[in-house]
Amino acid sequence: MHHDLEANKLNAIAFYRTAYLGNPSKAVEDYVGQEYIQHNPLVGDGKQPFIDYFEAMARDYPEKSIEFVRAVAEGDLVAVHTHQTWPGNEEYVTMDFFRFDNEGKIVEHWDSIQMIPNESKHDNPMY
Repeated sequence: MHHDLEANKLNAIAFYRTAYLGNPSKAVEDYVGQEYIQHNPLVGDGKQPFIDYFEAMARDYPEKSIEFVRAVAEGDLVAVHTHQTWPGNEEYVTMDFFRFDNEGKIVEHWDSIQMIPNESKHDNPMY
């Protein structure tokens, strides 16, 4: 199966942005396939638990922001690297991985989140 890597990257970013900024139902409707397998232990498995999690996040943290730094695609996977800023100026680096089905819909998700520290032992940026 041939995957449209550029379309998948754009769709992964649009999915994430739409959910993160407060409309997870639309994100699922527009970008998720028949199933949605979740690997983040803080979010339930399936579409509705994803929607519930992001609705609560939008309600509880409306002033959060996200910057999409890069997206990389290979085969049926897209990796998205982001910079998130939360209330109190807490900043996080996130890396999310999305698996796409043969119709170009997201069906699986993994992520890793790291708080940006105030000090570092080197001058290299986290992005």
